[in-house]
Amino acid sequence: MTPETNKSTNVADKMKTVKAAWDKAPAGPKKDAALKHYQAAEKAHTSKNDADTHKSLDAATHALA
Repeated sequence: MTPETNKSTNVADKMKTVKAAWDKAPAGPKKDAALKHYQAAEKAHTSKNDADTHKSLDAATHALA
């Protein structure tokens, strides 16, 4: 695997993990905040901006905590 392919795989895996955690979270303000961050991560991922994707995914994870 090339480093770029490996980064893309890591981002995709992290997105799946955060999405799964969001799916399991109870409804409420934490889940709503996490959704906004997750949607920002999806947008950044579409734009191939891995740094912003990771930042938004981390924010989503923190919002669920």
